[in-house]
Amino acid sequence: MKRFAGRALWALISILGAGALAGVALNRGEPVNSLWLIVASSCVFLVGYRFYGRFIAARVMMLNDDRATPAERLRNGHDFEPTNKWIVFGHHFAAIAGPGPLVGPTLAAQFGYLPGTLWIIIGAVLGGAVQDFIILFASMRRDGKSLGQMAREEIGRVGGFTALVTVLLIMIILLAVVALVVVNALKGSPWGAFTIAATMPIAVFMGLYLRYWRPGKVLEISVIGFALVMASIFAGEWIAHSPVWAPVFNLSAVTLAFAIIVYGFFASALPVWLLLAPRDYLSTFVKLGVVLLLGVGIVFVRPQLELPAFTRFVDGTGPVFAGKIFPFCFITIACGAISGFHSLISSGTTPKMIAKEWHAWPVGYGSMLLEGFVAVMAMIAACVLQPGVFFAVNSPAGVVGATPAAAVATISSWGYPVDVATMETLARQVGEQTLFYRTGGAPSLALGMAHIFASGGGGEAILGFWYHFAIMFEALFILTIIDAGTRVGRFMLQDLLGHVWAPLGRTSWMPGVIFSSAAVVLAWGYFLYQGVRDPLGGINSLWPLFGIANQLLATIALCVATTILVKMHRARYMWITCVPLAWLITVTFTAAYQKIFSPLPRVGFLAQASALSEALRNGAVEAGKIAEAQAMIFNARLDAAVCAIFIVLVATILVDSVRQWVGMLRGTREVKIHEAPFVMSQLRPEEI
Repeated sequence: MKRFAGRALWALISILGAGALAGVALNRGEPVNSLWLIVASSCVFLVGYRFYGRFIAARVMMLNDDRATPAERLRNGHDFEPTNKWIVFGHHFAAIAGPGPLVGPTLAAQFGYLPGTLWIIIGAVLGGAVQDFIILFASMRRDGKSLGQMAREEIGRVGGFTALVTVLLIMIILLAVVALVVVNALKGSPWGAFTIAATMPIAVFMGLYLRYWRPGKVLEISVIGFALVMASIFAGEWIAHSPVWAPVFNLSAVTLAFAIIVYGFFASALPVWLLLAPRDYLSTFVKLGVVLLLGVGIVFVRPQLELPAFTRFVDGTGPVFAGKIFPFCFITIACGAISGFHSLISSGTTPKMIAKEWHAWPVGYGSMLLEGFVAVMAMIAACVLQPGVFFAVNSPAGVVGATPAAAVATISSWGYPVDVATMETLARQVGEQTLFYRTGGAPSLALGMAHIFASGGGGEAILGFWYHFAIMFEALFILTIIDAGTRVGRFMLQDLLGHVWAPLGRTSWMPGVIFSSAAVVLAWGYFLYQGVRDPLGGINSLWPLFGIANQLLATIALCVATTILVKMHRARYMWITCVPLAWLITVTFTAAYQKIFSPLPRVGFLAQASALSEALRNGAVEAGKIAEAQAMIFNARLDAAVCAIFIVLVATILVDSVRQWVGMLRGTREVKIHEAPFVMSQLRPEEI
């Protein structure tokens, strides 16, 4: 009877999810209630986790809790430490959930709500969660080795070394862009800066509490930590209105950049239990709390999606960014569906903290589905805005016009009416001087979230509170990538340096830890500083590379995952990773080609540089903007060169991987699995 009831329940969830997804996909002409997106994504994610994720865990990976994990066998109290399942879940989710699931869907909403929503739901179940889970499993079975190390062992010397270098280079670009998003969100915001800064001493207190004062009391310190974080949020509002303290935390972009660089160093060099794990766990409280609050708000308010399923900009002429749905929707939305950066965390800090193998199922597969749900929330928050308001906030002045009057005239001519008075009233309600030209996605996302929260009670009177709360939430959400990403970069750099001098490769040797941490921080810190000083804010030159580089990194991860599956099961389960791999190859190589060689200046890097150079030669650039134009030309050519280098390197890895697969399936290559020997776990339940 119990089994029948369980099957009936899952059948009901499956039917409900299929019906909601069909309703979202097929509806035309009438406004869609956001509740349909919640139901569709929730049901699909639940079914995917319970059946597809468990199938991979049991049949493909054959997880075994009797097998000692690297956290137990190599325990050193610094990087390798068996950790409570939910703390690891919190760390992993906080580390992987960066700007992608928030900013990506917001920007991609210019195509309408449907393309991005379908990509998030399908991509997360069949692509992102699969990549994260398999890479986490593979690293866990190989003493917590990094993606680059596994590539070298499993694929071969050429592809493996190329992968190690490529991953490190891509990660430096990713961390610089992520840090730049945080800087842009926090500059001039005393509330956000204070709250983010307060989470760091709170995290250290939690680490010491669990390590020395009350070991194992996870629930106890969770309640204390949550209370302290909530107190810091309300204290931040007081700080923002204090004539004494507001100037102290009203930081410039350059000051914030240096502060984030210093934080990244300490997060990488200090023991994982002292700062990184408790701070990420702490951040997860706010992340999950706000996501849950947003979900409840959507269910309670049930706002209509104001943006249509498809907008007129599916033709590639969008004001937010140029390019057609294929491939640019799938590049813009990365972390919400599949993200290569996740593979660095899954083969970096997380496998060194997993206490039992079956913990990898909720941590690896479940965390990605939760991030997909966050991406759906972000899509809803963007689409509940009036289309005219959405495009007024996200469109740059160079596209819609340099004055508010010109901007509203241009946007209204597209069929999305908006007027200056409406935008001025909205800016006054949220405490901003203007909402025009607030590109990057974060302000419009905060505006959409504030609209939903305020609709649940309080109305326009508290719209400003919720807007600044959302800005703080976005910064907190994104910053956790910096600490985990820098630590992973340190692992990879130490692996490379270990071939030059063996002690530098030991993750337990503190001088090597300090040196490699500083080197990684300085590398992404350089690009961050250049982005901060860039006349156009840096995002314009670095963000296009973010999407392409991130998905190319996922291509590398899936090549490694496929190689491991072939070694374990031959061709039987290749399809699990080959399906998302084939899709990513098609998308990323197409996007990279178009970004380099497209003749349209708004799409192609080289075309943009050529158009600006021609304008300079013809004297069409104002004297005061010549330096800005020259910087844009340099950035466009640099983008093209870096993008081309990434494509060549990833193509090398792909060819070497295919050569390995064919050889193993034909029997002409030795099949050697590089797993660590089986050791019986001696870990006691009270230790985790």
